[in-house]
Amino acid sequence: MILLDTSVLVDALTGRRHSSTALSGAISQGERLGLSTLVLYEWLHGPRNEAELQDQEALLPASAAFPFGTSEAVIAAGLYRRVARARQRERDLAIAASAIARDAVLWTLNDADFRDLPGLRLYTSSA
Repeated sequence: MILLDTSVLVDALTGRRHSSTALSGAISQGERLGLSTLVLYEWLHGPRNEAELQDQEALLPASAAFPFGTSEAVIAAGLYRRVARARQRERDLAIAASAIARDAVLWTLNDADFRDLPGLRLYTSSA
């Protein structure tokens, strides 16, 4: 399972859609993709147009987003206590916790924001 970070959604579904080829490639390779409700929140509160929202719904329906629950909260709090600059990274820690709780890898375009998080595996696109 690959959980997407907001950076991938934005890069794949808006503007020049730089990551759309990589996203299509992952799907065609049979990768199972998902997103957390936190990523859905970040995505939806951005300046999205109707076409972008429809593309997101077709690819990753909001109703299928993984909730941020008790397990994720416990993991995120543990990360918060262990990493540098935790107060500035609370949302990233929660997104990482969502991946860790599901034994998923996180696909992000901001590796530096997540690289130091214990227990988190990052996805590397082949495209």
